[in-house]
Amino acid sequence: MSSIADITFLRPFWFAAIPVLVTLMIWRLRRSGQPGDWQASIQPHLLAAMTAMGRIEPAGSRFFAAVPFVIAMCVAVALTGPSIEKRGAQTFRNLDGVVFVIDVSGSMVRDESWPSVVNMAHAGLSALGSKPAALIVYGGDSYLASPLTTDHRQLAQSISLIDEDFIPDRGNRPHLALERAADVLQNALVLSGDVVLMTDGEGLGDDAIAAAMRITELGARLSVVLAKTTVSGNPPISPATFESLVSVGGGQIYETPDLIRFMADFGDAAASRTELQDLQLVLRADIGRYILFLALLPALLLFRRSRA
Repeated sequence: MSSIADITFLRPFWFAAIPVLVTLMIWRLRRSGQPGDWQASIQPHLLAAMTAMGRIEPAGSRFFAAVPFVIAMCVAVALTGPSIEKRGAQTFRNLDGVVFVIDVSGSMVRDESWPSVVNMAHAGLSALGSKPAALIVYGGDSYLASPLTTDHRQLAQSISLIDEDFIPDRGNRPHLALERAADVLQNALVLSGDVVLMTDGEGLGDDAIAAAMRITELGARLSVVLAKTTVSGNPPISPATFESLVSVGGGQIYETPDLIRFMADFGDAAASRTELQDLQLVLRADIGRYILFLALLPALLLFRRSRA
């Protein structure tokens, strides 16, 4: 049983309507015993005679005059949103997660293929369903642009804002970003994670392979989205470099045209693993709707049949 002390009003400003309604009801009840404005316009003895002849309709009952105001006050109380706490509400968190690691160095962002990379990231986010996602960007250093979140729309907007001045560090050190991705998965206790490295391959080496091994030790996979860039003028990275990385990471290699396959692999088609969280949400049930049902009882009096 919930006591009155347990009730919280979600919209208390509606209480301001009650004094106004009370004032109007008192003013109306004071006038209900008088036959309109006839007493101010006709002599008393003529008024008594016309009333006796049935020429003037007698004043209504004070009780029925108060009914509309009682209904309005019940509605005002309902609109204040009285609520009680729903105890024991269980909440769950997804044990899967995807970390997008994006190379934002000049060789990527200034290249004409950059819009297709952004489009690939947006497509992946749109397919995640309830899986949380994080964003790590890197150049000469790595930065956690967004922790794991289910707000994929906001994350997609952050990716759209990336330009060549997004980070101050020049260079390509992907192993730093992959190490940071492993830290994100480890701290979030993700059981089945994915790391998606979106790069043209600049800077990949033994350090990146060592970071990929750490990711797999955490039970996650490392996949690569390959962007074929030309703006730097450097020779293309050997395909063997990417194959070595994903063979250790246990993932796949995607090119920017592989949009459908990428979305299918990272979609939420299978049931995601969840666990009961120790932290419970504070949920409240609005009981104002039931007060509206109480307002229907006096409203029935308005439909009474008047005597002929």
